Amino acid sequence: MTQEVRVRYAPSPTGHLHIGGARTALFNYLFARHNNGKFIVRIEDTDTARNIETGIMSQLDNLKWLGIEHDESIDVGGEYGPYRQMERLDTYKKHSDQMLEKGLAFKCFCTPEELEVERDAQKAAGIAAPQYSGTCRNLTTEEVAEREESGKTFSIRAKVPTNVTYEFNDLVRGPISFESKDIGDWVMVKTTGIPTYNFAVVIDDYLMKISHVFRGEEHLSNTPRQMMIYDAFGWDYPSYGHMTLIINEDRKKLSKRDESILQFISQYKELGYIPEALFNFFALLGWSPEGEEEIFSKEEFIRIFDVERLSKSPSMFDKQKLMWMNNQYIKQLPLEEVVKLSLPHLQKAGKLPEEMTPEQTEWAIKLVALYHDQMSYGAEITELSEQFFTDDLTYGEAEKEVLAGEQVPEVMAAFKKQLTGLENFEPAEIKAAIKAVQKATGHKGKNLFMPIRVVITGQMHGPELPDAISLLGKDKAIARVAQYASA
Repeated sequence: MTQEVRVRYAPSPTGHLHIGGARTALFNYLFARHNNGKFIVRIEDTDTARNIETGIMSQLDNLKWLGIEHDESIDVGGEYGPYRQMERLDTYKKHSDQMLEKGLAFKCFCTPEELEVERDAQKAAGIAAPQYSGTCRNLTTEEVAEREESGKTFSIRAKVPTNVTYEFNDLVRGPISFESKDIGDWVMVKTTGIPTYNFAVVIDDYLMKISHVFRGEEHLSNTPRQMMIYDAFGWDYPSYGHMTLIINEDRKKLSKRDESILQFISQYKELGYIPEALFNFFALLGWSPEGEEEIFSKEEFIRIFDVERLSKSPSMFDKQKLMWMNNQYIKQLPLEEVVKLSLPHLQKAGKLPEEMTPEQTEWAIKLVALYHDQMSYGAEITELSEQFFTDDLTYGEAEKEVLAGEQVPEVMAAFKKQLTGLENFEPAEIKAAIKAVQKATGHKGKNLFMPIRVVITGQMHGPELPDAISLLGKDKAIARVAQYASA
């Protein structure tokens, strides 16, 4: 590419960084890095009524946590700032004034009540997509001055050209076209003097030399309005790419109100997900590499990212696949990192004290080590290890079926005798004790191991049995055999 690649992610601080925003930022980031370009984060904060105090920092902090580093923004600066729209109001006014002077925009004095009556009348007439009727479109200079002098407030509307076809080659979808007749004169600047999205985004993108715009498909219908502004100033359009929807497992559009899926990046961070795993997972939501491999490092993604492999079909957010992928990354972590990831969740759940003795810490490390290869995320340790923090086990139907075996009383009586005689309660000695039970009773395989596992852990499956019994401790292990015997 001869033109310098400059892309942007432009969140509104009306909420925290969510799945859709993270994916948009990620694809822009990968495209920029693949082409030795720049990735800019611009804050679109003109919706002042809905902005939240922590919105901006949530966006920036969670992007950095994911490994999506920006080159220009409010925190690092850059030669094309300010990077916050509310600090660019003078720039927008200058350009809206130019459009008014050229006759490409006009002042609209219609009140919200009048506009609502107009919309209702059009709907009643069977018009599916009501448009502004043009009441103020052709006011004379004298009529405009008269209304201003009387103190009437006004918005500024773009004067949509007639009989114009807006065409562009979408980088994801191919050729797209819109007809100007389907777009009514739209508001560029509100009565407050604050620009609307479709006006401000063009001014910012042009002045910041944005070369490519990758965004969600919900923005597709905004494109012709933005092209009008480019045309008004004689500017070249950027290249547009509209990414497909992310859908849930019911094949419905992912919504912030969808409680079946965690929506915000901070939630995954709090649960002990690995940022590199999320980076990997999001990169495959609407983009596919060549071949069958699914695990890639950031550097590999940057090297292989090809915009032509962006999907034209909706991308399903598969929760089980995310957990599988995060598990792959956890397996590769050193044990001490997994301990850091999971220990706070045991403490938060009240399973372990906030301040631990060296002995308690050593025990906790062994506990985490038991589930190192099984954990899908840090917080899962509390559920996986519940057997170590309860005095009374409850058995499910499958477990009860195991314990109904006719050989179980004999196996457990022999095992209790072996446990009682152990002085060194380490895994190797416990393994030897189980072997001794096999020799004494003649039972082996599932008939031997499964009853012991169910009685001691309450579960059909789990970590290595001698390791689990050793960590549980001699007194608690014997007590559980006694609990079974007295049931």
